[in-house]
Amino acid sequence: MKKNLLLTTLVFAAVTAFAQTPRLSLCEEFTGENCPPCASTNPGLNATLNANSAKIIAIKWQVAIPSAPSNTWSLYQTNKTEINIRSTYYAINSAPSGRIDGQNLTAFGASSDHAGNITTGLINTAQAITSPFSITMNRAWGNGCNSVDVTVTVQATQNYTASTNALKFRTVMVERLISFASAPGTNGEKNFEDVGIKSFPSINNGFVLPNAWVSGQTYTFAINCPIPSYTRNKSEIAFVGFIQNETNKFVLQAVRADKVPFPATFSLTAVDANVNVSCTSTIASQVTFQNNGPSALTSCTIIPFTDGIAGNTTAWSGNLAVNASTTIVLNAITTPTATGAHTFSYQIATSTPYYLINESLTSKQYLVASDYQSTPVSEEFNLSTFPPLKWTGINSFNSITWSREVNAGSFANTANDGCVKMNFFNNTLIGDVDELYLPPADLSGAVTPTLSFDLSKAVKNNENDQLDVLVSNDCGVTWTNVYSKAGQQLITTGVSATAFIPSLAQDWINEKIALTGFNSPNVLVKFKTTNDNGNNLYIDNINLSVLPLGVTKNSRDDSNISLYPNPANNGTTVKIKSDNASISNVKIINVIGQIIYLKQVVLNPSSNHLYIDTSDFDNGVYFVVIDSGKSSSIKKLIISK
Repeated sequence: MKKNLLLTTLVFAAVTAFAQTPRLSLCEEFTGENCPPCASTNPGLNATLNANSAKIIAIKWQVAIPSAPSNTWSLYQTNKTEINIRSTYYAINSAPSGRIDGQNLTAFGASSDHAGNITTGLINTAQAITSPFSITMNRAWGNGCNSVDVTVTVQATQNYTASTNALKFRTVMVERLISFASAPGTNGEKNFEDVGIKSFPSINNGFVLPNAWVSGQTYTFAINCPIPSYTRNKSEIAFVGFIQNETNKFVLQAVRADKVPFPATFSLTAVDANVNVSCTSTIASQVTFQNNGPSALTSCTIIPFTDGIAGNTTAWSGNLAVNASTTIVLNAITTPTATGAHTFSYQIATSTPYYLINESLTSKQYLVASDYQSTPVSEEFNLSTFPPLKWTGINSFNSITWSREVNAGSFANTANDGCVKMNFFNNTLIGDVDELYLPPADLSGAVTPTLSFDLSKAVKNNENDQLDVLVSNDCGVTWTNVYSKAGQQLITTGVSATAFIPSLAQDWINEKIALTGFNSPNVLVKFKTTNDNGNNLYIDNINLSVLPLGVTKNSRDDSNISLYPNPANNGTTVKIKSDNASISNVKIINVIGQIIYLKQVVLNPSSNHLYIDTSDFDNGVYFVVIDSGKSSSIKKLIISK
């Protein structure tokens, strides 16, 4: 009886106080990316809503029920402040939960507020309540399509009075369809309809409407709605507006300004290809773009930036026909002198408002190589900063790229606490190339330089992910490929249908590369991956050095030995893990190949500890070598007093 009392009251109010204005109902669903019942409910609910599109429109709020999705990109995380406000407004504590016209579904005869109870019959019951208002909502793309101008006119079709400040007009930007290649949450849901992504001016405040209306009275206002940076597809943007009475939360009328085709655009088709590395005080760069507008493009201005600081502009004029492309060589741009990663970006200004600049293609990192450090270059990725100091990541397609993984270390060494990851598993951009540059290195000397690293890679299907190592001694003008593995050659462990994270020592192998011919004071080394959407790849313990004489080629920087303290002052302890009892030689070798310490030790099949007095050692870099006769392991030791 109570379930129908509110409905009876609302219908009576509509008949006695409202004119017979057809009303578009509003469905608000509270769903979630981590909610299994939501994933099973939404396809049927969407079909019902779409079949009744002349009677009802929807906003889907992605709530943190039963749990919040990860802090990486998710529908909830992008707009969680407004989502939390709206779910609190309705006291939502379960998902999937529904409200129609601001009321519980039970008010219209449903057995519960579960969103699966929204049927055509329930929609008809709600829509039968007439409204005292009509609404028109018009939209227009702002300049550059980075915002939308929305104009709303509310008209009273009957005298109407509400409590003071009780009527609010709320405007919500939605994306009609968002599709993912991989589910953003844990429930497997990949397709999301009518997702609420931003409200204007805010979901809490809205626009306060007059409380007293006479028939024929109108109220018009305009809103500029900047498009959030996390919007997936601007062409799917629509706007839902509705009048809500704050006294009883009842929605009196709703309206939707639906998605519209993207206007003709001036789109960038390539980012500068000459700015990966700079070894001088300037960079010579170029941009390529295509005219997708309705008429010829005759002029534009390119404004370059280095680390956000504007440089000399380049003006272009000509006659670029529709669908034609051109490449513009920019004026010389001054670059920072500090070695390491810097950002090159640019803006293109035109006088034609319908041109859209694809901002995701106008920025990239590049390496300034002005300081070639003496070897060794040694990195275990155990610090939170990524890329590490003087390392540089190049992500040409602005897609998934190199990142630091905190839950793994080479050969299951938990003390390492970090490695570098290439997320092939979630990267659906086939052929995507990403590069990771080591700090510029001075490899001059008489001994062949060596690069070693630990590698772990699982297989998902029969993919052909690829890893290359390339070396240059002419500032990247030419590159020599010194290591290339792809497909099955790259695999170090088994098959995994889920995103792989190495947890066992046997998941890893050690790779060592002789850089023959690169005894040069100005060497660049980079790791390059080519994506085929396989399983993840991990790299750890990258060491680049000119190894001294006495450190053999089969020496490896092994997780089975560790030094502490390191850097050392008057002494250090060598911890050696051995699977078998054995006799080994412990050697310390300086950078010119002299053995300055030698001791034969008996290793037990467990952890072994050896203290070495370094009080007579000079400051500098040394190498501790554990030599069993068949193979040897190496760790770098730094003496600093």
